[in-house]
Amino acid sequence: MALAEAAVRGRLLSWPRVVLFGDSITEFSFQEGGWGASLANRLVRKCDVVNRGFSGYNTRWAKLILPRLLAQSAAAESTVAVTIFFGANDSALRDVNPKQHVPLEEYAANLTSMVRYLKSIGITEDRIILITPPPLQESAWEKECLAKGEKLNRRNATTGEYAQACVGVARDCGTDVLDLWTLMQKDEDFSCYLSDGLHLSMKGNHFLVGQLWSHLEKRLSALPSLLPYWRDVDPQSPELSLLGGAQE
Repeated sequence: MALAEAAVRGRLLSWPRVVLFGDSITEFSFQEGGWGASLANRLVRKCDVVNRGFSGYNTRWAKLILPRLLAQSAAAESTVAVTIFFGANDSALRDVNPKQHVPLEEYAANLTSMVRYLKSIGITEDRIILITPPPLQESAWEKECLAKGEKLNRRNATTGEYAQACVGVARDCGTDVLDLWTLMQKDEDFSCYLSDGLHLSMKGNHFLVGQLWSHLEKRLSALPSLLPYWRDVDPQSPELSLLGGAQE
């Protein structure tokens, strides 16, 4: 069968997707052992996992670019989940790192604005998950700062205030929330979850994807595998199997 004929006979597959929107912790999530890559592996042939992470970004910048990443379209309709994962940069200390710092009230307002925008394009609150910043291991991060000739530019207590604000926005907007800041600190020594005091280690990535999957499993685990298993394809008439749709 010619490709042109196959295109006429077969319908375009609607491929669901999960969009990961965040800062460097999201951008780096497709590195080896990363939480985004692990999530994509769990959902292979069921759902695309799209990385929209931007290293160094805060919510002030994120809310400006979100409409350029997601608009009301078939892509929005096929979006089964969106994570919004900011706060690690917003919570930078204003007097040391004013470029990335966003005041706490503005941070909460920006998150609210992004949730409202997603709802306006048809992505309902039950498909949105806010993720708080992880805790900061100050001594390790201070070493990173000093190596660059800078002073410590974040504090864990301050990051915690932003995490609490994120939880509050989720409550007010009716979205799900993953309170990473609190969950990681249930372990007495949470430094094992962080590679440099701020970003996630291999163990931290594993922890995050496990926690996130507990939020996503109910809505995504029932998604069918797209296209038949290869043993179920009739080698004599493959078009009967391959142009018919998804395997239930």
